[in-house]
Amino acid sequence: MLETRIAEGGLLTEGHVRVKTWEEFKRLVQEKKPGSIVYILEQNGFSPHKELTILRIIMLHDKRYYIFLDFPKGEALRETGIPLHKDKNGIFNLDEDEVKVILKKQFENEKLDIYSFWTALI
Repeated sequence: MLETRIAEGGLLTEGHVRVKTWEEFKRLVQEKKPGSIVYILEQNGFSPHKELTILRIIMLHDKRYYIFLDFPKGEALRETGIPLHKDKNGIFNLDEDEVKVILKKQFENEKLDIYSFWTALI
């Protein structure tokens, strides 16, 4: 049976909780104490607002995924403040290594592992 508790401002759908704010996601990480989180840099070339890079951060806890999305605003991400960098064509994007360093620093007290979705675990 699916738990009815929903993260503040979040939406519950089939085992997924969409967390709407960065502050709430950080609070949930402190509360749930996961062993790791995963991030995905998504490229959306069809966005009418030219938001080509989206950051998705996922935490699994008790068979439920807590998902936070962050979108560009100017030269940084709206909620996390992670900076965007222009490529040679002038298109803003995220630096994967920089994202990982910033997330590790943000969650250093929680002592959790942070993985890119594309990281191969050997």
